[in-house]
Amino acid sequence: MFKIVHKEKLQSTITLYEIEAPLVAKKAQPGQFIILRVDENGERIPITIYDYDTEKGTVSIIVQTVGSTTMKLDTLNEGDCLQDFAGPLGKPTEVSADKRVCVIGGGVGCAIAYPVLKKFHDCGAKVDAVIGFKTKELIILEDKFAQACDTLKVCTDDGSYGVSGPVTVGFEELIASGAQYDEVFAIGPMIMMKFVSLATKKYNIPTTVSMSPIMIDGTGMCGGCRLSVGGETKFACVDGPDFDGHLVDWDLAVQRSRVYNEFETHKREETCNLLAGGNK
Repeated sequence: MFKIVHKEKLQSTITLYEIEAPLVAKKAQPGQFIILRVDENGERIPITIYDYDTEKGTVSIIVQTVGSTTMKLDTLNEGDCLQDFAGPLGKPTEVSADKRVCVIGGGVGCAIAYPVLKKFHDCGAKVDAVIGFKTKELIILEDKFAQACDTLKVCTDDGSYGVSGPVTVGFEELIASGAQYDEVFAIGPMIMMKFVSLATKKYNIPTTVSMSPIMIDGTGMCGGCRLSVGGETKFACVDGPDFDGHLVDWDLAVQRSRVYNEFETHKREETCNLLAGGNK
């Protein structure tokens, strides 16, 4: 069992959990992920590692409460335990000191983008960042990003804070200011990563994206997380999660990500009713 040693609400639907998992913390690196189960009968869900502390033996994740399993997770408190917390899985993000990099994060994907940004920063690379959210109220980790990069653009879809528009607007502003990048790293909703990749392709900037497709076992055996990259079949859990954004078949990836939308909606409604009944 894996104890929740710290739980912190970052926004109304976004929560940071610090989990006691010393063996995972010992091996964890930025870009990798874990698979957790809330209880014995729960589904397995992949969550990218936000932070880790080898001395405390803890791993931190940031989770958006959007579906049945994350709703159940949100009912747990400090001192409660998770059934499973397996990892670290996937390949760590590769960084280099002799680059100028732009790290782009969207929504809760910023929880994945930040450790990558910090890894680039700590190794001596020059790093800028663009982070995007629907509204000002949903912004997370702004201070963390500001401390670890040279220039930060915060974008909101509704224009309530920072740059008005999606992250591609902030990125284009950096390019217009004369910034020249050796690499762009993007993580967020698939549609966001698709349009970032289209934007960077215009400038011939190598672009790495962190993919989070449907996943079951995390070992490459189930094939659920398969992607088409450069015409070849890849598995996000063992070949990734980082891939060349210019080679990903985005239309196929988005289509596969929506396969279980109807089922997930049903499970979310079922869980809502169950939790509401338990609170009566």
